[in-house]
Amino acid sequence: MSSFPSGVVVLTAFGEDGRPRGLTVSAFCAVSLDPPLALVCIDKTSNTLPAVQHTGGFTANILAAGRERLARRMATKLSDKFDGLGWDRPESKVGGPILSGDTAAYAVCALRDTIEAGDHWVLVGLVTAGEQHEGVAPMVFARRAYG
Repeated sequence: MSSFPSGVVVLTAFGEDGRPRGLTVSAFCAVSLDPPLALVCIDKTSNTLPAVQHTGGFTANILAAGRERLARRMATKLSDKFDGLGWDRPESKVGGPILSGDTAAYAVCALRDTIEAGDHWVLVGLVTAGEQHEGVAPMVFARRAYG
């Protein structure tokens, strides 16, 4: 599966304590245009999963090319991942931090369905807001390398 290239997404949400949570995922895609649905796969042991459940949604930050350091940082279990990062709060309470300066696009999603799939959960979200940044290329991940 590592030969299949994918985009790189930092999935974010706010915890019960109001602090931002996030993780790097490569399993993210569009599901439907009407209604606008997106899906993401998240490990059952993720520290971000309780925040997604708490807020009832998430923000999918599609990283811009050249943001490998951020992708690697968000792939850790560190508790201070957001220290020193610039981010914006979405208008909706269901979304997580928007990493505007580091993204090619983002989508704020309200959690619609949760499907158990092995050691992961498949989360389907209704896209409620989003934006793409013209002229900003998205980062790609394949064979354990960023491009």
